[in-house]
Amino acid sequence: MSPVIRNILAVILGWVGGSAVNMGLIELGYMIFPIQGVDPNDMDSLIAAMPTMEPKHFLFPFLAHAIGTLVGAFLAVWIAATHKMKFGFAIGILFLLGGIAAIYMFPGPTWFAVLDLLVAYLPMAYLGGKLAMRIG
Repeated sequence: MSPVIRNILAVILGWVGGSAVNMGLIELGYMIFPIQGVDPNDMDSLIAAMPTMEPKHFLFPFLAHAIGTLVGAFLAVWIAATHKMKFGFAIGILFLLGGIAAIYMFPGPTWFAVLDLLVAYLPMAYLGGKLAMRIG
């Protein structure tokens, strides 16, 4: 397979795989820590409930962002033919941009925004990339 095609697939599969993990963990979080009177599929309902949420309600969003990025970067680095870590960081940057957008759409506590932006994206992309490099 052409290195260019393989690198394109690395980004696509890293993004899709990481996003699937992200959404799965978000859904699991809603099942484990339901928010009374909130429809998790209704953005306005979630935004209105933000001030009443406890720290436990932010655990799974953080895990979803961090593990989704880690898995996405891992897949991108594992699949890429060349410049492997660059593709892992590209996934990290894509997810970071999504995280920034989410913070603007869902104005949660400042501590969560800082933790999420500083820990869940680029450090996890680095870790996922390094793990993939070790495996193969």
